[in-house]
Amino acid sequence: MRRSPNPWIARPSLILGLLAGTLGWVVTVISCGQPDSAGQVSSCNGWAFAVAVIAFVAVTVGVGLVLVLVYRSLAEWREKTK
Repeated sequence: MRRSPNPWIARPSLILGLLAGTLGWVVTVISCGQPDSAGQVSSCNGWAFAVAVIAFVAVTVGVGLVLVLVYRSLAEWREKTK
């Protein structure tokens, strides 16, 4: 039996992925903002963007995978208890 995709799995995955990407961006920008010899603070927006994208993809896929497994196990449990 083939079930249709559940949109309730994608929403929390994307929301948590966006949160992780934002946190990755902020932590990277804060940690690499060092003053140089002229007193100006250098930035590393390229690294921050890369960390944000990696964090977004990793968390979105990870949370999505866990949610799919939880929904499948709940569906199996409901079938067995009927």
